[in-house]
Formats: sequence, structure tokens, C-alpha cells
Amino acid sequence: MMAGGLTGDPAAAGPATIRELAPERRLRRLELTITRRLDGLLQGQYLGLLPGAGSELAGSREYRPGEDEVRRMDWAVTARTSVPHVRQVDADRELSTWLLVDGTPSMDFGTADLEKRELAVAAVAAVGFLTAGIGNRLGAHVVTQEAVRRFPARGGRNHLLAVLRTLLAAPRLDGAGPAPALADAIDGLHRATARRGLMVVVSDFLDGLPDDETGEPAWEVPLRRLGARHQVLAVEITDPRELELPDVGLITLVDPESGQRREVSTGDRRLRARYAAAAARQRQQVRAALRRGGATHLALRTDRDWVADLVRHVQAQRRLAGTPRGRTPGGFHPGGPGGAA
Repeated sequence: MMAGGLTGDPAAAGPATIRELAPERRLRRLELTITRRLDGLLQGQYLGLLPGAGSELAGSREYRPGEDEVRRMDWAVTARTSVPHVRQVDADRELSTWLLVDGTPSMDFGTADLEKRELAVAAVAAVGFLTAGIGNRLGAHVVTQEAVRRFPARGGRNHLLAVLRTLLAAPRLDGAGPAPALADAIDGLHRATARRGLMVVVSDFLDGLPDDETGEPAWEVPLRRLGARHQVLAVEITDPRELELPDVGLITLVDPESGQRREVSTGDRRLRARYAAAAARQRQQVRAALRRGGATHLALRTDRDWVADLVRHVQAQRRLAGTPRGRTPGGFHPGGPGGAA
């Protein structure tokens, strides 16, 4: 079984990966996985990728340090009770969702069940199918090696499938030159989206990281600007070999975006330890920057069950929102509002 419950063809000798299937079969398998398995794991309840903000006031609750945004403070209730409170609002009935998807060469890497690009496609499909509903619209900016391809916000399954096909069909151009910067792509998304909505950034967030661990990534300020107007969900895609090296002797490491190569002896235990420590600091740097940028963080790994990780994220957001078990802010459901797929 693949991560996320994507199983191989029973007639085949072994399990098929997403990339081994024809494009239409890939998309169909993803759709079935999302609509059936997520709905089953969550007992058919409404899903919420975030504690959804909207425009209709639904009361207040006490402020939770480190979890709530200062911009949501309810100053009138805070003054009256002398206890910090934040506003709660009902989610808007019509949702505009925008995806910013990193399709640069660093995503064409994977040593487990999926490549990072395949996992990004799965994440995009999940967001698309879960936010599908009457009146909801989805747009996308897809960052490739050459440029940023833009899809206007539209409704309907066919529009989502067109975005997914673009991601699956994007050519691999390792070391073909510098790709558009993630910071510039986030700025472009911010300029293109005037209406408040849900912004989903899917990336490994490796671009623009400073050499100095105390510095901030180049994309942090643009992300903060985006979060000042919209809800932002950051989907971080990682592979286990980016976190630690196995002891497999002499290997050649290749930077997929610059084409630079370096031979490394993985038999050196101290080298592996230094690599793991540096990787851990790097991921902590990313997590801290996402938190400072006001984004909700969903971490997915190519060696884990991404559907289960998504379910845990949804359940955590439900607890954070303090929502009764039968209803989650945002109203996201595999079959659209009011019914199962």
C-alpha cells in the first residue's frame, strides 16, 4: 500500500505508484482515495482545513497565546471582562480558495512511497475536492522551472482536474537554470487576490532559506503580507532522506535546481549525525518562519500516510476552534455542503 492508501493494480506484480499510472487513472485514484477514505475516517462529518474565518460574528472566546492571531482580538469583550478574548465568526457560504504550488526541480525528489511532487499533487487534490461545493471557486498559481502558470478562480471538478493535469505533466528540467523565487510567487499571489479567501501554499520551503540560522527566509515577509488579508495554510512537503542520511557508502548528491554534484561518504557516522542535526535546524527554521508569518502549518512526508496526517490536522483544527463534533468551521466536505461524496 502506498502512502495515503493508494494501492496498486491487483493484476500487477506489485503495487503501482502514481507516476506508473496513466494520467486519468492517477486522478481518478486520487479522487476516490480522498472522497472515500477521508469521509470514512471522519465519519462523514464536515471538514475544515482551518478554523474558518468568515464575515458573520458568532461570539467570542478566551485568547490562547501562541494559537490565536492578535488581529482577531475582540477588544470590547476584553475591556469588559479584563480577560483577552478573540472574535469567532461563521464561515462564509461561498469560499474562494487559491493554491500556490511549488513545481520546481527540488520537488522532483523522493526515496519512499512518493516523490515530493506526487505528494504535492495529492495535497492539491485533497484541498480541491474538500473545498468543492456550490458557489465555491478555486484558482491556482503553479511555479515551474520556467515561469508561474496561473489558473483563474473557477468552480467545478473539471477546472480542478485541469490544474492537477498540469502538475502531473510538468516536465523535469533538472539544473536548467534558476526557477522563479518562492517569495516572488507569494507576492504575485497576493497581488492577484483582492477578495478574502483561503490561500494554500504547497512547497518544501527550501527556497530562500538564509545561511544564518538567525535570519529569516526570503518568503517570510511576503507570507506575512498574504496572511494579513487571507487565511493561509502552508503545506510543507519533505522526504526522509532530507532529514537523515542512510549508511550506504559513497553516494553522489545532486542539487536539482543548480545541477551541482558532490560525492559524500555516508559511512562516516559523525557526518551523518551532523547532517541530521543541520536538517533538523533547517526544518525548525521553516516551522518558526511559518508561525511568524501567521500560517497554519500542515506537514506531509513522502514516507507517511498523508491521508491520516491530513485527518489529524483537521481534527486538531476542530479542537482549536472549539467546535462541536458535528460541525467544523469552513464547511469543507468531500461531497460539497450537506452530503457525502
